[in-house]
Amino acid sequence: MKLLTAALLLLFIVMCLASAEGVKCKCSRKGPKIRFSNVRKLEIKPRYPFCVEEMIIVTLWTRVRGEQQHCLNPKRQNTVRLLKWYRVWKEKGR
Repeated sequence: MKLLTAALLLLFIVMCLASAEGVKCKCSRKGPKIRFSNVRKLEIKPRYPFCVEEMIIVTLWTRVRGEQQHCLNPKRQNTVRLLKWYRVWKEKGR
């Protein structure tokens, strides 16, 4: 009886962790090259046990498509420049 309870508990934990993987790691595909002027919001989420690298999620706004969210590759030079620009822009209070 104890073995069965332990096995069910272990199965439950594994299923919870498997479902958490899809929830926490949103950036399976990296987004396109973006224009800094279209950035509305920038989120930097730390690495989770299921994700290899940190997630950088950008919300863009354009007249044609409206708001869209994209994941950016943190190793690309364009993303590093965007992070520096966004921090300066935010410090100025815009």
